Amino acid sequence: MKPISSSGPTLHYRLAVFSRALAAVGGGYVISTLSTMVLARLLPMAPADAVMTATMLSFTIFTCAVIWVFAARSAARSWLGLALPSLLLALLAWLTGTGSVLP
Repeated sequence: MKPISSSGPTLHYRLAVFSRALAAVGGGYVISTLSTMVLARLLPMAPADAVMTATMLSFTIFTCAVIWVFAARSAARSWLGLALPSLLLALLAWLTGTGSVLP
């Protein structure tokens, strides 16, 4: 039998898990918010329906972002995997004029 180690997880492991959790919550929020802004503007339906559909889809997008963060090989890849789509969505939001309140 192997002796039971009582040392527990290392500091590096704990920081990697903390970084992933931060990416999942913060990055997932950013990517789901940006995608909601873009989808609400681009979906081909009545504005109220587009906003409701985009908002409902944001829950799925947030969930997929969290799954991506913990499925990535490293914490750096999880951050990169959220940063690149977020930058693309921010560019789309800027190009479609979703920064303004006016239609």
